[in-house]
Amino acid sequence: MANEAHPCPCDIGHRIEYGGLGHEVQVEHIKAYLTKSPVDAGKAVVVIQDIFGWQLPNTRYMADMIAGNGYTTIVPDFFVGQEPWHPSGDWSTFPEWLKTRNARKIDKEFDAVLKYLKQQCQAKRIGVVGFCWGGIAVHHLMLKYPELRAGVSVYGIIKDAEDVYGLKNPTLFIFAENDAVIPLEQVSLLTQKLKEHCKVEYQIKTFSGQTHGFVHRKREDCSPEDKPYIDEARRNLLEWLNKK
Repeated sequence: MANEAHPCPCDIGHRIEYGGLGHEVQVEHIKAYLTKSPVDAGKAVVVIQDIFGWQLPNTRYMADMIAGNGYTTIVPDFFVGQEPWHPSGDWSTFPEWLKTRNARKIDKEFDAVLKYLKQQCQAKRIGVVGFCWGGIAVHHLMLKYPELRAGVSVYGIIKDAEDVYGLKNPTLFIFAENDAVIPLEQVSLLTQKLKEHCKVEYQIKTFSGQTHGFVHRKREDCSPEDKPYIDEARRNLLEWLNKK
């Protein structure tokens, strides 16, 4: 998923240098990064981290990009103080690490964030966007929270479960053709099952030639042939939020 030692690891991931336009806040027992929209339109988006945590500059960059399009955005620490995964970590220990960070067991934290957005930010229309681990979380939340107006799950897929197709509101799924983490067979199964069971609007887009993390972990100036796909995926993400 990432190898920061490589000078230009476009096929895997890249930590961008980015300071952020927002600031950190405390939401009950959770820390979060908050960016207010320049236009207060009563709209908010919860942006959910990947395995590298809520402080990853890439994720904050995406939150600020969404905020610039008319949304108050918040990136909560859904690991609740536990250490994020480090790019130099021993991948053989990853399954154990992941057991204590279940993307489908964040309801308590999400409830706190929803309350904060409604009471402190006067949000009336709320959407959710997540990357990798956060994409799984988005899929889970779109099954449980009818009040979420729209969801965008970016390279996150729930495996080995039968109860994951009854989406409550419109959801966009973004995948990469050459994703070593999510084989195309899993995307095909999701497509088939949603067609059979889903009652709301959804879309599944798979970007040719792209790898896991391309939407937020690839630097646009690193590999020029990837830039149109990165731009298109980000545009699709914003369009999905904007029409709901």
